[in-house]
Amino acid sequence: MRVRELGAWLNATWEGDGDCEIHGVASLEDAQPEEVSFVTGGRGAKAAETSQAGCLLARPDFPNPTARTLIRVADPRAAIARIIPLFQPPAQPQAGIHPSAAIAPSAAVHPTAYIGPFVTIGAGSEIGAGSSIGPGCSIGEKVRIGENCTLHPRVTIYGQVSIGSHVILHSGCVIGADGFGFVFTGAAYEKFPQIGRVEIGDRVEAGANSCVDRAALGVTSIGEGTKLDNMVHVGHNCRIGRHVVVAAQTGFSGGVIVEDYAVIGGQVGIGDKVRIESRAVIGSGAGILTSKIVRAGQVVWGTPARPLKEYLAQLAVVSRLAKKKSNGSP
Repeated sequence: MRVRELGAWLNATWEGDGDCEIHGVASLEDAQPEEVSFVTGGRGAKAAETSQAGCLLARPDFPNPTARTLIRVADPRAAIARIIPLFQPPAQPQAGIHPSAAIAPSAAVHPTAYIGPFVTIGAGSEIGAGSSIGPGCSIGEKVRIGENCTLHPRVTIYGQVSIGSHVILHSGCVIGADGFGFVFTGAAYEKFPQIGRVEIGDRVEAGANSCVDRAALGVTSIGEGTKLDNMVHVGHNCRIGRHVVVAAQTGFSGGVIVEDYAVIGGQVGIGDKVRIESRAVIGSGAGILTSKIVRAGQVVWGTPARPLKEYLAQLAVVSRLAKKKSNGSP
């Protein structure tokens, strides 16, 4: 594909050699003359000076003193994400059911779906058009999986789980396991029956070994467009909103509410019944105590989590005290 064709496909302006042939995508450091890369500024701008890429995606204000070939876009990273499938389209397994799959007679599998080796599908479950169920996946009873979903190998879906369309679940995900619900009676813990369900919206992605527990009563839900990194745990009765991003190893206790567009860093611990309001940002490693509220748009850090300015001020005080101690001051 030529640079001018890429520019037209992105609905963006280009400059330089519009006839330059592009055959792939690579990083600035590794790109060759037949490949396209992107630059967003900062250290990337320095790397762009020596990059051999045949074309760069860059912002409209990116300087170009050497008149190299550019396509100017508002968001180069987003544009390269759109371009990558042109050169490396995702694998599309051929529709059909592998002979080793075990499917209950009452389950409904769309003719365009792919069911891989050693998959099990329980009674009353539905697999939507174009969905791909990878090898070794286990799907319980009365599960609904929408259209064009991808379950990578060895995903486990317990019974009575509803999954929307265009959902991606990576290897080792467990959706619908019992929540951590117990009642202390006398001298022992007794299990509180977990009889609720899980609902996952469209275009959700969950990383490898992530777990979403079913509700004790009612529903655990994850809203449209939300992205969970690897090893994220969503406890029973949590309600995660739309377009939330959660980095790896974060854990949500039971009954947590996260509103739309919140951003949660890695290794965050969130106590029972916390509310994180819309567009709040939780810094990596933070700890949020039970029943706390993080207000809309607020940025918090630390344990216990507190506003970022307060957290940084306290770090500065600790640093000064440490310096005094090291200098022998009282």
